[in-house]
This record gives sequence, C-alpha cells and structure tokens, in this order.
Amino acid sequence: MSGTARVARVVAWRKTLTGRCTIRQFRSSRVSASAADTIGGTPLVNCSRLIQKSNLCGTLLLKLEFLNPGLSKKDRVALQMVDDALARGVISAGDTVVELTSGNTGTGLAIVCASRGLHFVAVMSQGNSVERAQMMRALGAEVILVPQCSGSLPGHVSGDDLARVERVCCEVVEERGAFRADQFQLDGSVGAHYNHTGPEFWQQSSGTIDAFVDFTGSAGTFVGCATYFKEVSGGSVQCFVVEPEEAAVLASEAGLNPHQHGTSNAHPIQGGGYSLTSTELTFIAKRPDVIDGYLQVSGTDATAMARRLAAEEGIFGGPSTGANVAAALQVLEREEWRGATVAAVACDSGLKYLSTDLWAPFSG
Repeated sequence: MSGTARVARVVAWRKTLTGRCTIRQFRSSRVSASAADTIGGTPLVNCSRLIQKSNLCGTLLLKLEFLNPGLSKKDRVALQMVDDALARGVISAGDTVVELTSGNTGTGLAIVCASRGLHFVAVMSQGNSVERAQMMRALGAEVILVPQCSGSLPGHVSGDDLARVERVCCEVVEERGAFRADQFQLDGSVGAHYNHTGPEFWQQSSGTIDAFVDFTGSAGTFVGCATYFKEVSGGSVQCFVVEPEEAAVLASEAGLNPHQHGTSNAHPIQGGGYSLTSTELTFIAKRPDVIDGYLQVSGTDATAMARRLAAEEGIFGGPSTGANVAAALQVLEREEWRGATVAAVACDSGLKYLSTDLWAPFSG
C-alpha cells in the first residue's frame, strides 16, 4: 500500500468515528510543567443509571475528584496551601513541610512539594489504609505512623486517634522548624474549593444545582463550595453537612440527630467523622450560616453505596464517596426535593482501599 493510500485509509477510518465517539476534552490544551499543575478541572458526571435504579426522580451530579493526580480532592488543598505559603515567603525551596493526614492531603502535599522543591513529612494514624502510606512514600514523602489508641479498631480512626496524631505532628514541626500545612486551620483549605471547585461545579452544571451534600473532615470542601453556591445563587442552593450515623456530632449539637448512638468513633468512613465539635472545626465555626441541614449515613450504607456506584456507574470511589452519594439519595427521596439536582464530590479513589473491607467481596 502506498503512502498516499495509507493516509487516505486513516482519514476514512477517522470519519467513521464521527458521531459515534468523541475525543476526551483535556483539562488544558498546553503541556503542564508538573503533575501539580494538572490539579483541578475534574469532570462532572450525571449518575442517571443509579438514580433510575433507585426509582427516584431527580439528578445527581458527581464531581470526580479522584481524577486528580493524587487520586483525591485534597490535591486542591495541598496546592493552595503550599503555593500560598511560597507566595508569602513563609517557605522556599529546600524547606520542610509537615502535616497530619489520613492519607489524601498527604498524597497531595507529596506531589506538590516534589514539584516545588520541598521536603514533605506526613504524620498519619496506623488506622488508615496501608495503600495511603505506601503511595506517599513512593511519591518521596517521609511517613511517620502513629499507633492507635487502646480500643481503636484498624480502619476506624477515632477522634482520640486524631488527637494523638496531632500531638506527634506538633512535635515534629517544632523539632524540625518546619512549616505546618494545617488543613484544619489555613484559609487555603477553604479557598481551594471557593475559588475553584465551586465555580467548576456551577459552570459545568450551567447553574442548575439545587442542593449540595458533603461528608465533612476538615469541612474545607463543604464551606468553600457552600459559600460559593450561596453567593452565586442568591442563597437558593441548599447545603447539607454529611456525617457518619455513628458519629453525628454536628447534628447532635444542632439538636437534629435522630440516632441515639450518634457520638461514637466506630465507623469505617476514613477521612472524616472524627467526632469534632463545631468549635473544633474552624471553618464550620466561621461560617455556620451556610449550613441548611445535616444528613447521617451509616458506615454500612456508605460501603454498600460505594459498591453500587462502581457496579452501576463505573465510578470507583472510596467510602466517603459512598457516603456523599447515599446522602444525595436521601435528599431526592424527600417529596419536596422531587426532580431536584443534587451535587456531590467523589472524594477519592477506591484504589486506596483495596486492603480494607470495602472491596472484600470481590477478592479471591
């Protein structure tokens, strides 16, 4: 076959694809300088199959944050906190950054610090999945694992476990004269979502969002997105805090927790539900006005929903993603929300939980 004929054949083949498939729209038309520069711009998916099989009337829009390079939404926070500190001259190339993490913020910080010439030290509870520590080490981070408190269960990080990690983190910061990338305190934790995630949601959905649900850890995602949604919609978007049924402390404070056992630490939804109060969660304390209600999801239901999401939508998320989707369906089950559009975040990848019970039924 001549060169001209070969080219003609390729052109003809490409034409047959028109109308049958589309080339994926990349987040940027340019070559990125580093992996950190690809963070954000994640796709928004209409989970219509899940809604149909649930016999509900409405729309669930799920933002696939696990398509960030560190496989979670926390990449955005890591980028914002580090670049803010660099811009202020608080840190410079060669310095050490330290933070406590359940693994997601740490992974994001490992990626960002590597690209910015910084050394990163992650301080994490042994109760988190082993994949998270392995991933951070592979990305060049130093990982310090803190033993769990007596009575804590592997895979169930309690508020007491988190307090122990916090103490060790503070000690490491002091010993090394390091910068603390504090996701529970620094404005970048909210700013990343107010400046980027929220506007992306709104643009991608053409402003059709009626409600937003979010599982709270530091509450940066919730407060950042909720604040943006309130401003851009004139207050019409209703925003719901999602907590584990087993540790619904914020709902209990508001007198809205129907579960008698809702202050326990025993739940498998990693990355949040630490039984922290509204005064301990700085971002909630600053903006309680953006909360319209509270939803509770059991660890069992979060796990089941993560599995359904994988099987029915091909979306492989972790347990907090399952919690968000289960909460969104709770909203759509209410008669007053029939036909509404609910937005939520797919927080991280199910690949980070292969060693846990989340995917146990599919092993072997």
